[in-house]
Amino acid sequence: MFEPLWNSLWAVFQLDVIFAMALGLIGGIIFGAIPGLTASIGISLLIPLTFGMNPLVALAIMAGIHNGGSYGGAIPAILLRIPGAPGAIVTTFDGYPMAQQGFAARAVRIAAVSSAAGGMVSALSLMLLAPPLVAISLAFGSAEIFWLSVFGLASIGVFLADDMVKGLLAACFGVMVSLIGVDSVTGFERFTFGSLELADGIPLLIMLVGMYALTPAWQMAERAIQKGATSEEFSLGHKDDFRDWPWNPIAKGWARSIPLGILVGILPGVGGLAAGLIAYNEAKRSADDPDSFGKGNPVGVAIAESANNADNAAAMVPALTLGIPGSGVAALMMGGLLVHGLQPGPDLFQEASDVVFGYMWAMLITSALIIPLGGVIATRVFANILRVPQVMLMPLIIAVCSVGMFSFQNDLFDVVLMLCFGLVGYSFERLKFPVAPMILGLVLGEKAEFNLRTALKIGRGDYTILVTNPISIVLASLTVLVLVYPIWQHYKRKRDESR
Repeated sequence: MFEPLWNSLWAVFQLDVIFAMALGLIGGIIFGAIPGLTASIGISLLIPLTFGMNPLVALAIMAGIHNGGSYGGAIPAILLRIPGAPGAIVTTFDGYPMAQQGFAARAVRIAAVSSAAGGMVSALSLMLLAPPLVAISLAFGSAEIFWLSVFGLASIGVFLADDMVKGLLAACFGVMVSLIGVDSVTGFERFTFGSLELADGIPLLIMLVGMYALTPAWQMAERAIQKGATSEEFSLGHKDDFRDWPWNPIAKGWARSIPLGILVGILPGVGGLAAGLIAYNEAKRSADDPDSFGKGNPVGVAIAESANNADNAAAMVPALTLGIPGSGVAALMMGGLLVHGLQPGPDLFQEASDVVFGYMWAMLITSALIIPLGGVIATRVFANILRVPQVMLMPLIIAVCSVGMFSFQNDLFDVVLMLCFGLVGYSFERLKFPVAPMILGLVLGEKAEFNLRTALKIGRGDYTILVTNPISIVLASLTVLVLVYPIWQHYKRKRDESR
């Protein structure tokens, strides 16, 4: 384990990789700082442009965008009370009151240091947990992988949506899309309607760019906001001194929130927002001054951002080892691996150990770079990004997406397909359906179908083969619990209301 990890460190410290990490981090902070844009959009825009790049350089850029986008979302959350990323919702609780009291600079820098702390510990957990999981994953046969995929779909459908039914329907829609193309078992075409372009199925990249990058562009066109924030709205107040920070309470907050963020990140579909909310509520409950939370307590900002960023690398643990992404951004990162011919799973650590361990180092280094690039040097620069009118961003996003998709296979059909999925994503947003379960349905649907049919062939059509192994039984039970838990919660709430 340690030899490939050490060898990959030298590869990461090449000039082109270092430049890629810094560039990705700055781009991620910019994407996170602009309301309506996220790290997911940044990565989906970038993936088509990485063709021909060294895989490690491409993944270094994406690692920077991932960590930078998570921190960048805190800037509008603190200055304008507009969360730039879902996880930054918790940051608004105390960040915006601090800005109102004239401590915006302190809040932004606490967010940067906390994001760096959470991201670095999360990257270390990825290094420590991924290799042992590879050995465990070798015990997974077709039946176990089927149940793991179904568990991931159920978890993501339930936990990534406000409405469980809509979340599961979105995941099922993604599974339906995964069935388009040539059947991997029989070789017959399915749902292609005679189109040669659909014979290979729907590429993950096209759906990612259409659903994640184009949908916000349509929304920007709908809102037609022609003005950015004014200078008064993003004033950073007086200068801040690190020595004046309440370091002891902040460190105690990190000790609670970072392990929780890592645990939540490993679980498929839960996400940094859940980690932030749980950590924030627990800190408020156990604090000596709980009433100060929500009124400008810097510990609240530290907890929210550290838990949010601790989710980042941890979500890649199941993605790299088992091919089960722990979040929507993890699914995008898997798409980046696939574009460069790297198949997530146990073989990845043997066939491309320098790339996969190099990516882990990139997650660690870009997290550390948040402090100088995001919190000390360029806070005012990134805050000024909020001045850019959204109406100017919309045509730029569409143009970059179109050029990237055409360069994917030099086929105009890919551009048309991307536009179609952009409209589907826009419809999903208008109807309050979550997009991430659909993306992950495409990723996991094909895996679930192939392993189900393989297991049934091994068992000669006997369905009991799916529940004969202890691992299969545990995963099937967890899937049932995930589906039943929200129903039980709904029933319990109704019963309490009727009393």
